[in-house]
Amino acid sequence: MTDRSVVIVGGGPRGNGLLERLVANASEVLGELPVTIHVVEPFTPGAGRIWRHEQSPLLWANSQAEDMTMFTDASCRVTGPVVPGPTFLEWAGLPDAPDAGPGALDAERAAVHGMTFPTRRLLTEYLAWAFRRAVGQAPPNLTVRVHADRAVDVTDTPDGRQLVHLERGREPLVADAVLLAQGHLPTVPLGASARLARAAGEHGLTYLPEEYTADSDLSALAPGEPVLVRGAGLAFVDLMVLVTQGRGGRYTGDGDRLVYEPSGREPRLFVGSRRGVPYHSKITYRLTGPRAPHPRFLTPRAVDALLDGPPAALSFRDAVWPLLVKELAFGHYHELFAAHPGAVTTSWEAFEQALAAHAWGSPELVDAVAAAVPDPADRFDPDALDHPLRGLRLPDAGALQEHVTRYVEADLARRADPRHSADLGFFNALLAVFEPLGRILGSGRLAPASVARDVPWFVGFFSYVASGPPPRRLRELLALVRAGIVRFLGADVDVALRPADGGTPAAFVATSPTVPGTVTASALVEARVPRTSLTGTADPLLAALHARGAVSEAVLAGPDGEPALPTGRVLVTSDACRVVDARGVAHPARHALGAGTSTATAGAFSRPGTDAAFFRQNDEAARAVWRRLAALDTSLSLGEVPA
Repeated sequence: MTDRSVVIVGGGPRGNGLLERLVANASEVLGELPVTIHVVEPFTPGAGRIWRHEQSPLLWANSQAEDMTMFTDASCRVTGPVVPGPTFLEWAGLPDAPDAGPGALDAERAAVHGMTFPTRRLLTEYLAWAFRRAVGQAPPNLTVRVHADRAVDVTDTPDGRQLVHLERGREPLVADAVLLAQGHLPTVPLGASARLARAAGEHGLTYLPEEYTADSDLSALAPGEPVLVRGAGLAFVDLMVLVTQGRGGRYTGDGDRLVYEPSGREPRLFVGSRRGVPYHSKITYRLTGPRAPHPRFLTPRAVDALLDGPPAALSFRDAVWPLLVKELAFGHYHELFAAHPGAVTTSWEAFEQALAAHAWGSPELVDAVAAAVPDPADRFDPDALDHPLRGLRLPDAGALQEHVTRYVEADLARRADPRHSADLGFFNALLAVFEPLGRILGSGRLAPASVARDVPWFVGFFSYVASGPPPRRLRELLALVRAGIVRFLGADVDVALRPADGGTPAAFVATSPTVPGTVTASALVEARVPRTSLTGTADPLLAALHARGAVSEAVLAGPDGEPALPTGRVLVTSDACRVVDARGVAHPARHALGAGTSTATAGAFSRPGTDAAFFRQNDEAARAVWRRLAALDTSLSLGEVPA
């Protein structure tokens, strides 16, 4: 009998989840066929590169403890067995939960509660524990082997098997199926970033392109020197932490107003972005009223109606947004009316009827909202949320610092005040729309130009209002502003490279329409997560497959006469995520899941009780792998040659 094997390339959360589903489905689909599962991961098995233990203990997860799980639960519509396991919060409370060493993380784990933002290294331990749990639950016919290495290529053998070539391994791993789960991939600078990188090198300037901040070489940012930063989201928060506390500075004070005591080794960060303000703080209270019954407007029937038509014909703004924004408003106002009856002047039934009857933004709906919700602070206004500095012209940089400081202070106060729990209703609505949006995006009905323009806008809007930093980080940011370590540049920041001219050295120059003047610096940091790019990937395995045409990029076909739109993502099939090559043929033995693929789902972790697509994708791929191996074994036993 041929020894059967499966290789999972990447042992981060996605590879971890695939292993769990392979184990869970083995007895039902595979039977007693002996199989070795190889997991190729150079970092901690189960955690991977992004969640590796070997990063600063100052870096936190951006999700609360109660919102993370690696295990299926009763909400999950998987075909295979549901095998419940502890959420991160439950795991942290286990008396025998292991840590990185004797007592190393005991204090952190003991302090965890539902709304804790744990350190990334504590998440490493949960992920590693979940991985070991899956290995321990494997039936006797499954053997799991971990290779602390990096896969650099996958090739076919004449008999239809796969060879997974390792960076340091002398012999490739032989496999009957390969699951690519590398997660967020490093990229090389492309386009404008590549041009800036080359120009910076030619002029002796420092340029740090988009990348995971923990991977950046921040030693080039000199103490006391100005550094321009493009991006005010989570990558900026990591940068801020690493060049302040990470260089020996510390905060004093326990209340809302922290004081930063510099070490003297900090650079001076001048931060700007499209909006000109940092992401909104995470909300630190719970719903006061009952959870809204989503979906109300973006229903399966409404989505079916949108998808009933020719491909590449829909505009996101014209066809999808009117339903989507009403769903978000429904979540907001459902909580406002249920939890804060003193803030409204009419019944929920009457208001919901008006919301359903009138188009978003119509004079009729605007009037109905104004009559029912007297205080503008209680109204749902996504446009104002998205453009906090629109039209603002301030006299000088000092006025800008004061304005943004007041903005952040007001945001912190609102996100901690249950009086504004309608904001949490809006947040829950944002989570609820992702599944129907996934159907729409995967249908091919959206016009490529709309996908290129509008979908990234909505993803950015979601991140800005719903995926911001813990409130402590914004209080630290304000302390750094008061200490003169961080300064704001304004909205719609433009950065240009100014060559040396006579006695004037080369520099990066930043301008913003929010405030007059310029800021110059010899260093520029792109504090943004790199965009997925198959053509620009620094992953050697995907680069090798792409060079041979063994993987292809997902493109959005436009109407006749319009060019197709490349997405940067690896094209996979909707069923079991099989890799599609340049000829359009799906490989029977190669699957790719997670970030960077055409069926990517958001986030490394799934929220408990939400029937996350993460589990359904993993389950479908695992069952397809086991069906293939079982069929191969049957074919060979009958003397047949498998296709």
